[in-house]
Amino acid sequence: MYLIRHSITYGNTLGRYIGRTDEPLCKEGQKLLENRKYPPVQKVYVSPLKRCVMTANIIYPEQRIQTVNDLAECDFGIFENKNYKELDGDFRYQSWVDSGGTLPFPGGESQETFRKRCRRGFETAVEDAIDSGIKTTALIIHGGTIMAILDHFAVPHRDFYDWHVKNAGGFEIELNEACWKKGIREVTVCRELESAADGEKT
Repeated sequence: MYLIRHSITYGNTLGRYIGRTDEPLCKEGQKLLENRKYPPVQKVYVSPLKRCVMTANIIYPEQRIQTVNDLAECDFGIFENKNYKELDGDFRYQSWVDSGGTLPFPGGESQETFRKRCRRGFETAVEDAIDSGIKTTALIIHGGTIMAILDHFAVPHRDFYDWHVKNAGGFEIELNEACWKKGIREVTVCRELESAADGEKT
């Protein structure tokens, strides 16, 4: 399986918190994907948001795509579509920063709710692939979603923020189907899909 973060949106270029804001890829984001090589897969699962669907259609134009709503990015509440400069001086933002990002987003999702939803979305994709006899898949999703999935399922364990990946980057992972069916819900991270300067994946 390949966990791939969507390419760049306009809000990404400004360092904004883009969660439920349904931005398309900007021209820079579309250009980033040109001539890049991603591993072939049998099926693609995507977040319902435009930036993921567009990324999937560019990377895998002839592949089957299935939307999984639970794979959407976090709802950042009142921080949504703003960056740290725009939030400077807001006591609610400062409190959130001081908590190390552990407090719920005011008006948005808590970390617990978001991570539980992402785990559920990942399990939905995995079980659909297993039931369909599919051996190679890609999930075109969000940075936060990837971090939530790997924070929970990856062995050996690494912390949530250790799994941060740049736009259009990602990870190759493997899981044992027999173990998964027995309730041993673990994945092994094989390698990071590098964001090579020449625009190609390795």
